[in-house]
Amino acid sequence: MNSYFRKLLLLVTFCACGSMTYAQLPNEKWGKPSNMEWDFVGWGNAVGADAIVLCKTMKATYQLTDQVSNYNQSSSDITVNNFTDFSKNDIDKSNILVKYEFKLRTKILKHSGAEHANIDITYFDAKNNRISKNDDMLNLKIKVFTRNEKGKVEKRNVSTASFVKERVDENYMVLHVVVPDVQPGSIIEYQYNITSTRPTFLYDWVFQECIPTVRSKCDIEIPAFLQFNMNVPIDKLIKSSVEAGRLAYDTNRPDLKKGKTCATNHYQIVGDYILPEDNRIANLTSEIVTPNVPRPVPMPKGSTHLKIK
Repeated sequence: MNSYFRKLLLLVTFCACGSMTYAQLPNEKWGKPSNMEWDFVGWGNAVGADAIVLCKTMKATYQLTDQVSNYNQSSSDITVNNFTDFSKNDIDKSNILVKYEFKLRTKILKHSGAEHANIDITYFDAKNNRISKNDDMLNLKIKVFTRNEKGKVEKRNVSTASFVKERVDENYMVLHVVVPDVQPGSIIEYQYNITSTRPTFLYDWVFQECIPTVRSKCDIEIPAFLQFNMNVPIDKLIKSSVEAGRLAYDTNRPDLKKGKTCATNHYQIVGDYILPEDNRIANLTSEIVTPNVPRPVPMPKGSTHLKIK
């Protein structure tokens, strides 16, 4: 009996440890991979993969100036001056920017997984742009981390000479990023920003990749006067939430003691331990539903904003 209980205790302990390992998540702070990420080689059916996405995140928020004209807000915003215009939708889009921050961390597990160090970034850049200013991609940084036998971590920056642009269609470009000299155990970090003058458009977010993904997170804060249909994937591995928030306007007026703010809808969608599946792609899409606002040019069919080769 003692032998039986010892075996049972070992089995329970093993299962608990396995559950704890599965529940571990990567560090979302960039620039320093955690010990968990250095040691992590997959889970379940992901064990044996050529490479894994440790963490990919998109954060989008709006930058408003105090010149924004819009009356489609709550009844508490009604004044004598705007009463006749209440419920109208007058948006001066030149005073609204969408600020995106993208981050991605990938780990190479095998020599055959070196190709997954390369990514494609699709962004709006129209040839003959009569709609709005093209999106600006800024501050693209790529670092490669390696750890030697003694556990010392070394890092290097990837030169921009390896970046190649390709036009997809009349409205979109793809930036091909090739990361050379990676090896099994290497961790690659990508980080960049996009500034867009198209407030009625939000980039789609794809949770799955062609390789296993440990964490995929999308964080969007949208002014309440912009009404979107947010199509969140229905998947047991993906959890979503929305809550009310406040966003401050940018202002250069020293006479204002208190800055102006507007109500927002704050969406957060998180997926953990997602395996690639050909027949079911989980992605977040959005469509503007506010009246009298022209529909933006959609992304090319079959493309995603961020794609790992």
